[in-house]
Amino acid sequence: MSTSLWWTASKWRGRCLCSVFQPGCRSYSKPISDTAVLPKPRLDYNAISESIVYKSHNAFNRKYPLPVGALQSIVRTHAEQKELSSQLSMKRHLRSTLGDRIRITKDSAEKQTLLGEAKALKTEITRLEENLLAVEETLLNLSLQLPNDTHPDAPIGPEDAATILSTHGPPPIPASAERDHTEVGRALGLFDFESAAVVTGSSWYYLLGDAALLENALTNYAISIALEHGFKFVTTPDIVREDIASRCGFRPRDQQSGSPTSQTYFITDSHPELVLSGTAEIPLAGMFANRVFPENTLPMRVVGLGRAFRAEAGSRGADTRGLYRVHQFTKVELFAVCEDDDSERTMEEFRGVQTEIFKGLGIPFRVLDMPTEELGASAFRKYDMEAWMPGRGRWGEISSTSNCTDYQARRLHIRYRRVAAHQSSASKLSTHGLQSATTFAHTVNGTAAAIPRLILALVENGARFNQEGKVVGLDLPSALKPYWLAPSTNVQWL
Repeated sequence: MSTSLWWTASKWRGRCLCSVFQPGCRSYSKPISDTAVLPKPRLDYNAISESIVYKSHNAFNRKYPLPVGALQSIVRTHAEQKELSSQLSMKRHLRSTLGDRIRITKDSAEKQTLLGEAKALKTEITRLEENLLAVEETLLNLSLQLPNDTHPDAPIGPEDAATILSTHGPPPIPASAERDHTEVGRALGLFDFESAAVVTGSSWYYLLGDAALLENALTNYAISIALEHGFKFVTTPDIVREDIASRCGFRPRDQQSGSPTSQTYFITDSHPELVLSGTAEIPLAGMFANRVFPENTLPMRVVGLGRAFRAEAGSRGADTRGLYRVHQFTKVELFAVCEDDDSERTMEEFRGVQTEIFKGLGIPFRVLDMPTEELGASAFRKYDMEAWMPGRGRWGEISSTSNCTDYQARRLHIRYRRVAAHQSSASKLSTHGLQSATTFAHTVNGTAAAIPRLILALVENGARFNQEGKVVGLDLPSALKPYWLAPSTNVQWL
């Protein structure tokens, strides 16, 4: 390996590490942790190197921060890796040949000469192995900074470039400050933000009475619909390894914060490798990590219930009012592992389940095809669902669904077996002795219910006023009534 190439690789490795850990540097990926329990991600370096122009345009369209020259460095480092691998293979073959000669030679002087050559060869192989390991580490850390590819139909640009795919529910009612959920909640005794501020801090909350019952009803209602569609119910751990979260591509992006750790709660003293999960998507994806599924067993579809923790709440003025942006919330999550040609169909299936859930709530909502700058690291395509929130006077996100293709699977080692394409039709008639190829699966995730946002939308759309304009109760959808646990004088079922 040339001195100049080694210096370049080392320099870029250092810049990758700095971009992750130094305050003020923006990055949504990071080197694999020393506490990782999974094998290192398996990325397709050939595909990256062969599509470097596309990768550059893709990162630009997604407004994704890459160090200057990172893509060119990937190409150079990949070439260096291949050259070192070739040299190492040749040296190992030579070692094997030399070993055979040592075993069969009878001449002691010749054997001593061969042993000397073997010793020198061993030193050279060790050097090549160390150099290759360092180059592979550099190549991996550089490549991990790339976002997923983008669906060709995804709109290009910022959030306001989103395309409306469909609208549902009744016509939106006029915006009114009187319908603000914090005011309605104060009148009906639904929320206690003041006590939560004393106990924990800003952007935390208590749900009281009917609001607490509403959370329970929404949770069970969303889960029941998912179960009707064949999803398996899972409750998830709320604490995960930071490495698992990183492999999922999850790092909630706060545009006002320069610190990459500002959006995640770390358990810094007793278990620094652990974080509070930002979404049940992370432990659900991790549940399938390092597994190979037999042929014809996918898709695997689960609906998970967990708490989501977001440290970025409180940074954006009006968006932080009340329940809209909070540090902790209950979330029902849909997740699927599917074959690599089935993720687009699975994504549309998720969209159908989500639409059914929100239609049953009787609120105005719309489905958006989200533009490139809103896709984050892992999404190939993303749909958002927004509900009309008349107290806020705007539409607000209540759900999303993302097709992550093999982005998470390559990092988490989620694979499946399929019958090799070269098998003859006759041989496929019997499963005995069939050879199968292993490939990376695709993953799809979607929010079935982000509880505080749904409570906000239901309260603002369902607030009931008397003739004097005073809030006197809530009109709630009858779809929730079977899951309501206690009588209420404030609630009327529609």
